[in-house]
Amino acid sequence: MFSHTQTFCARNAFFTLLRKEIIRFKKVAFHTIAAPVLSSLLYLIIFGAALQNQVVSTSSIPYSNFLVPGLVMMAVLQNAFANSSSSFVQSKISGTLTFLLVTPLSNSMIATAYILSSVLRGLIVGFCVWLGTTIWVTPSFNCMTWILIFSLLGAFVMASLGLITAIWSDRYEQMGVVQTFFVMPMTFLSGIFYSCETLPSPWRELTTLNPLYYLIDGFRGGFLGYFETDPFIACIWGLGVCIFAFSTCVWFLKKGYKIKN
Repeated sequence: MFSHTQTFCARNAFFTLLRKEIIRFKKVAFHTIAAPVLSSLLYLIIFGAALQNQVVSTSSIPYSNFLVPGLVMMAVLQNAFANSSSSFVQSKISGTLTFLLVTPLSNSMIATAYILSSVLRGLIVGFCVWLGTTIWVTPSFNCMTWILIFSLLGAFVMASLGLITAIWSDRYEQMGVVQTFFVMPMTFLSGIFYSCETLPSPWRELTTLNPLYYLIDGFRGGFLGYFETDPFIACIWGLGVCIFAFSTCVWFLKKGYKIKN
């Protein structure tokens, strides 16, 4: 009976935390959703209009159609990272994280709540970006399964990395350093604006070392039906990274790294 009561309390606490995190970014939707959507649409207008005939994507795909999936995935990745990192760091600095640690929530439940809310924000922003691009580019779908799989994998990976960064960071500045010098370069240099196949050596080989390249290529392939890499291998790799990143989050929380001390 006692165990059943504990399980019930933990489940209620989990959904309460998840709901709180969702409400947090919904209350400032103009900043958390509308602003990144506008930024992505500006990329499409500038790059799509100015470089439509100058940039080579693939042999039969217009550059604007090639660009849209990359912009959508970039929005998903960056906002999933930003949500988990900013929320957890804010809890650490304000001191409200102490109240969370005394709840019946397990470490895996805490990590899952932060990550799932961040995945949701990333997907919402990505969908809104795609919706906005339909004004200029005719929508095309080849395989919705790959689109869903790679968007979920990408959002989960970046949300987990955001949580790891937040646990490590003591200040907003430290979190900003990771976002500016690691996350942004990894996303911008992962084939969002160009095809890896059109790059000369050694830039082609360097791009293939970027782990986000495979997630973006798989996501784009779901729209265009054209993959530069094997989507099955990319999917397995992405799943492995998800498991590793999530396990790292739980391990940090269990050890109380920069939290309980």
